[in-house]
Amino acid sequence: MAKFQGAIISKLPKVETSIFAIMSQMANEHKAINLSQGFPDFPVSEQLIELVGKHMKNGANQYAPMMGAPPLLESISAKYDHLYSYKYDPNKEITVTAGATQALYTAITAFVREGDEVIVFEPAYDSYVPAIELNGGIPVYAELHAPDYQINWNELKKLVNRQTRMIIINSPHNPTGKVLSAGDLQKLEKITNNSDILILSDEVYEHIIFDGLEHQSVAKFPKLAERTLVIGSFGKTFHATGWKMGYCAAPENLTQEFRRVHQFIVFAVNHPIQLAMAEFIQNKENYQGLGAFYQKKRDFFIEALSKSRFTIEPSAGTYFQLLSFKNISSEKELDFAKRITKEFGVASIPVSVFYHRSLESRVVRFCFAKSEETLEKAAAILCKI
Repeated sequence: MAKFQGAIISKLPKVETSIFAIMSQMANEHKAINLSQGFPDFPVSEQLIELVGKHMKNGANQYAPMMGAPPLLESISAKYDHLYSYKYDPNKEITVTAGATQALYTAITAFVREGDEVIVFEPAYDSYVPAIELNGGIPVYAELHAPDYQINWNELKKLVNRQTRMIIINSPHNPTGKVLSAGDLQKLEKITNNSDILILSDEVYEHIIFDGLEHQSVAKFPKLAERTLVIGSFGKTFHATGWKMGYCAAPENLTQEFRRVHQFIVFAVNHPIQLAMAEFIQNKENYQGLGAFYQKKRDFFIEALSKSRFTIEPSAGTYFQLLSFKNISSEKELDFAKRITKEFGVASIPVSVFYHRSLESRVVRFCFAKSEETLEKAAAILCKI
């Protein structure tokens, strides 16, 4: 087939193949244990699968309403009321999306215009900045540093100006596993008070939090919630990342703008899965036990690594654990990650790739959303490095 001969000017000239795709491909090539990409290797609830099948058989196989199936909107609203004592109107303030990444992209597209500045905390999930740039926005970076990755709120104040349109927060945080405190949210509320700044709060790991900590959803802070689009994920919560099912909860005026864009990106989301989720989350035990479930895996993985040369600070949330190799090698993070995949057979993600300037701290990220058998095998290998 003949190639197009005209000029092609990339809208994302600096973007290359995702590190997740690169490391997963390497894992496949070298038959390595893949702890790089964030997906479970254990099954979805049989009950949830049966519910999906039930609604397929009952005929829910055509388009769902654009904003989401009413039973699911009601269930999400009830969950927020139960967990955070904040009542989102199910009809006017919640939108079901094709995964959290689509929700994030839609939110940025709806509100960020040419020349608007968006503050991003790094290391950052890799979809934020491309979405900002595709919409003509300017990413402004606030760096978090190893080992504590705490936000410097005084530094943040200096980044805020008249061009600041949005601040993106993420807690529990991917890739570091850190969790924002109530004090952090109060400081954010104070900084943005009496401004036009919007908050985009990525809370996809809200139920995966450890050691007695409580998730500080923006929904717990009514004044902050007034300017915030909260993003959630069913895929992360129910071990079904391939179903691509998320949502956005926001005040009515923000939701109106969100839906104006959403309808032209996907319009509607998988109907039978929505109805299954609506039933499934009515049982609070299906999500409230998730923290304990993953903490057991985190603790198992850390204990299995106790004789390794890695430096470990236990993750506070998400299903990711950072390991420092400062006592093992002076290599760059990407080189180290590639080498242990090839030579030892365990794949990870270098944290440096989550920074725009590739900040090196000799830290790599491992996913522990795996069976104990998988974690035990991986840890035994890592203890030999």
